[in-house]
Amino acid sequence: MLRIFSSLPRSHKFLLLPVTTMVTVLGAHELLKTEESPSSSDVSSIVQTSSLMPIRAAEAEGPEIAPAQGYSIDVASALALQAALAQRQPAQSEQKPPPNLVASANAGATSQEESQARSDIRKRLFASLGRVGEDDPHYDDGFSADPLYLSEMDSYPGLSEEIDSHSSYVAEWQTYAVQPGDSFTSIASQSLGLGYSEVMNLLDAAPDAETRRLLVNMRVGSTLDYKLDEDGHLIGLKMMRNLREGVQLTRKAEGNGFDYANIARDVESTQRLFAGTVQGSFSQSAQATGLSSGEVAELTRTLSKKINFRRQAHDGDHFQVLVESDVIDGKPMSSRILAAQYQGSQTEISVIRYNDQFYTPDGKGLDPAFERYPFAGNHRLSSPFDLNRRHPVTGRIAPHHGTDFAMPTGTPIRAPANGRVVQVGSNRFAGRYVVVDHGNGMKTRYLHLSRALVSNGQQITMNDRIALSGSTGRVTGPHLHYEILVNNRPVDAMRLKLPGGQSLSGQQLANFRERSGEMLAKLNDARQGRAYANLQRGGASDDS
Repeated sequence: MLRIFSSLPRSHKFLLLPVTTMVTVLGAHELLKTEESPSSSDVSSIVQTSSLMPIRAAEAEGPEIAPAQGYSIDVASALALQAALAQRQPAQSEQKPPPNLVASANAGATSQEESQARSDIRKRLFASLGRVGEDDPHYDDGFSADPLYLSEMDSYPGLSEEIDSHSSYVAEWQTYAVQPGDSFTSIASQSLGLGYSEVMNLLDAAPDAETRRLLVNMRVGSTLDYKLDEDGHLIGLKMMRNLREGVQLTRKAEGNGFDYANIARDVESTQRLFAGTVQGSFSQSAQATGLSSGEVAELTRTLSKKINFRRQAHDGDHFQVLVESDVIDGKPMSSRILAAQYQGSQTEISVIRYNDQFYTPDGKGLDPAFERYPFAGNHRLSSPFDLNRRHPVTGRIAPHHGTDFAMPTGTPIRAPANGRVVQVGSNRFAGRYVVVDHGNGMKTRYLHLSRALVSNGQQITMNDRIALSGSTGRVTGPHLHYEILVNNRPVDAMRLKLPGGQSLSGQQLANFRERSGEMLAKLNDARQGRAYANLQRGGASDDS
């Protein structure tokens, strides 16, 4: 403690001066109490062996102590002397003191001489308490600033280092966040202690292609958990495929290779009810109830398949929403709409989630078998279906058998329904194009593309990306020309009555009705103002 104190700045020393004075006085008090028990030989031996408090024989003879001469007895000296007195063994008192000790400590000294020796020590102790001044060459404004104290402290290990040196190594899980430019090979060599050959063997031992892709195709921002042994070699690795499921690699006992195992997180599912009234914008009204922006987007996208919010939504309309969220380690990770109701002056609708699709209470699919638009988002209709349109390039009257949507080059084009690609080609007027046969006499055509993403004969499903928009062929700017043909005759894609969605039947319909009844009851509770909260452990979900 005194070594640390000595290394402090001068201002800090003055602040701590009362504390050091108190320690010195207490040490002196203990010294005086202890003096009564040891013999003169004890005292002389202690004075001789204390390297912190050397005493000159010449100085011991005189009763007067000159403050500016000799050595001072500081706090360390007092404490060292007290400790030495306490630990002194009786056998040591029989040892012959060195000849250079004080006269009162010689063998065979009288009790008066012993008292004189103790008096000398007492005088030196109290004289040292008053030697904090400018005249003392051993002090700088009352405090020593000997740099050797710091170097001596540095030579000794700290308490934490001593504990660490005697404790056994315990491997703990650590987390690495994937950064731009990272690859599994670079992470494995730099952070996981794996060589190139070990990485290749690890990938070759993957049980399936999906696990191999999980290791190789890591996304920026994703994380992996790993555990290293005392030598920095990988002994365990965990990567999640999604919020709930993942894979864990564990080094084999013999140290050669890894074992793969599927893992699952403990997931809690909580359900929340929201109810609101439309005031102005439906999206803003929904967000005002406490729904997140992602939940509002899913709700709007779902209900807009049956409701035209611009025309049919009005102030005073009511809506209720049942939301389920996954909670992992106490944190909400993802959410989804389970059910929703909308009661308006012009329209009413209820939707329930089942097998990750939305249905009306009678089991009819909310998603149509044929989407109206072959793209996501909103794009301006720049030229409608018109058999008497004047061509914008030639200026002549020429039928326009499709619908044009202005959009930037490279916008993804999606299949509006399941089908098979029957033609991919290029034409000097149409540019690059794709034709898809959807069955039942319906075909779709996509013109002026910058790139086709499918090939002839390929089977596609609804919402598959089939092309990128562009400005190839004879055009005035980038856009998509979209056509629907029924029995090889072009029709207006924006007015055609599209086929209905899938409907449930049999046992599926029975299971759906049982589950939908529970969710509709919860929505009615929200409409009547009754609070509802539910927590399900283990990730149980109503959309399975």
